[in-house]
Amino acid sequence: MSTADLPRSMNDAHERDPFNNNSYGTTVDRGYIDVALPVLDVHDFNERIIRGYEEGTGDEQLPADLSVARSLIPAGTATLRDFSYVAPEIPEYNRDNCTGCMDCVTECPDTAILAKVLAESDFEAKLQTIVTEADRLAFERQWSRTRKYYDGPKKRGEEGGRFAIIIDPSKCKGCAECVTVCDDNALKMIPKSEEGMTEIRKNHRFFKEFGPSDDRYVNDSLLIDMMLREQTHLYVGGAGSCAGCGEGTALRMMCAATGSKYGDQWGIVAATGCNTVYTSTYPYNPYLVPWTNSLFENAPADAMGVRSRWDQMGWQARPLWCIGGDGAMFDIGFQSLSRMMASGMNIKVFVLDTQVYSNTGGQASTSTYTGQNTKMSVHGKAIAGKQERRKEIAQIAMMHPRTFVAQTTAAHVNHFYKSVLGALEFPGPALVCCYTTCQPEHGVADNMAGSQARLAVDTRAFPLLIYDPRHGERLKERLSLQGNPSLKEDWFKNPKTGETVDFIDFARSEGRFVKHFDREGNPSPTLLTAREDRLENWRLLQELAGLR
Repeated sequence: MSTADLPRSMNDAHERDPFNNNSYGTTVDRGYIDVALPVLDVHDFNERIIRGYEEGTGDEQLPADLSVARSLIPAGTATLRDFSYVAPEIPEYNRDNCTGCMDCVTECPDTAILAKVLAESDFEAKLQTIVTEADRLAFERQWSRTRKYYDGPKKRGEEGGRFAIIIDPSKCKGCAECVTVCDDNALKMIPKSEEGMTEIRKNHRFFKEFGPSDDRYVNDSLLIDMMLREQTHLYVGGAGSCAGCGEGTALRMMCAATGSKYGDQWGIVAATGCNTVYTSTYPYNPYLVPWTNSLFENAPADAMGVRSRWDQMGWQARPLWCIGGDGAMFDIGFQSLSRMMASGMNIKVFVLDTQVYSNTGGQASTSTYTGQNTKMSVHGKAIAGKQERRKEIAQIAMMHPRTFVAQTTAAHVNHFYKSVLGALEFPGPALVCCYTTCQPEHGVADNMAGSQARLAVDTRAFPLLIYDPRHGERLKERLSLQGNPSLKEDWFKNPKTGETVDFIDFARSEGRFVKHFDREGNPSPTLLTAREDRLENWRLLQELAGLR
């Protein structure tokens, strides 16, 4: 079992705050079972264990103690992890082009881009605390006067806000996703140099020292602004995920949305998979909320136990997320998931849908698309990749008693946040299935997670939907397909070219389908079958939503 330490208010009254670097009690009510814990000094953990691993001696020289035997990792230790050595380039910010849209901050999978807005007078006063003039001028260049935060308030007769984007060099893996999602050319990748990295590190330190954003400039009606508040950064980065990981972005955004409403008063039960590997690579944990890693097949059942115990303790209002990949939720853990939804318990499920068992080397799952080349469904001379049709977890979940269901992607920011917040507000079970690009298994570049997610929606490979039982008695009243292009049409047409965009275009953009195209670029019969499967699925959703 792997757990993060609980915040003080989620522990027994006798236990001291685990974040105050003191030792704390030996018996803790974890919310689901009373266990005897070793005395775990967080300061000692950071100084002795993490330092040992950073120096390369931890796995050989550190003694096996009770905290290791219990698989305990304190909350947020991944903030001390340094990835500055993994990439030759790093983003550079151009304040003159920035509009404050927050896309780069939101889509970064590693919490490596941070944003802040301060009243200009406060900013100027704090700027004077930087002793060296060269450092002061370099840091001032990171702060822009955008229409959104500066000109807008000025027009209302209020003080303008200075907005900054800062790169955390210890968390950036150089994936360039931020550059790709920025439509304003406010970011570009530059080669790392000793002088440049020194300045970037100084700017990041000053940024942290300047304190939190001024709440007057954070618009609560703009969901994308939520990451301006530090308290939403409950996924601190430092996870061992691949560069540009689509799952990382989705988890960060899910944590931010939940944190915006509930602070750190919630928890996670995670099924074994990529998400548990890169978030609990000992001794690093990126979560600032308590979480436990269950087995591949029974995370929903584990979550039912946690929920029952929390409810006994009077913690009914505290959300519980159950996280798993398509392998855990579509396949081996499907029965457990179905039982959880049928129970009516207030548990929220977050499915990281990569259409493949990424954690075990790219095996096929029932989420895999027809024709996809994977382990266990290799594209050969006799069989052209996977022949089965994809299982649709959203439609199945909708058939369970009074269950909130959503399909979304991290690239569709407003739809994503509405899906997660809607699930949290719903009084009962909820399932949010999120499309998450897996760069190695999909055969796409590190910076393309968002682009591929948007293309999946445009080509009907992965339609957006929200199903809310509170919106009526009929399916068409409960089911919304808003967010998809050309709602009443079979396929979306590119408004610039007039060309139809369909599943063949999606497949053409990814390495997992490359063998289905001949030298002239013509798709194979199997891929044409996959195209018809996606169209049939879309038409079914249209019918259920009352659009056909």
